[in-house]
Amino acid sequence: MKQSAIRRATMGAVAAALLSSIPLFGAMPVAHAQEGVCARITTFLEDRKALVTRINKMGKRPDPRNACTLFRNLVSNGNAAIKWLETNKDWCQIPDQFISGLKADNAKADEIRGQACRAATQQAAMEKRARENAQNRPQMLGGSDGDPVTGRIPIPQGAL
Repeated sequence: MKQSAIRRATMGAVAAALLSSIPLFGAMPVAHAQEGVCARITTFLEDRKALVTRINKMGKRPDPRNACTLFRNLVSNGNAAIKWLETNKDWCQIPDQFISGLKADNAKADEIRGQACRAATQQAAMEKRARENAQNRPQMLGGSDGDPVTGRIPIPQGAL
């Protein structure tokens, strides 16, 4: 399965699970003190939803550096949410299926994060190698043979 298809499937599942859980917490009859503690989950879910939206806006061929950063933030959010959920599951009456679903989604996001970060590292290494190679080869007439990364060759200015 291609990375973009995996990302769409993962993010769709994450968004559906997160959005379907919000009414569950708002509908529980709980004491006022319990409400304050249990409402904290909405912060995690809203942050997660915003990250998923940003990930989905990256398009079919995302920049690996941006993808790495966004997925790293998504995994970090998931880890914090899971820790909070496990700590407060009894007090806030959080179903085990919700926690296990979030863990599965977070594991998929972590896998995609690994792929994106490896791609970003490879891209940076290739760009560095291209720049080093450009410095080590003789220049063409006119003083420049172009940008080694993009391949653009500047047009000489002035009279020819």
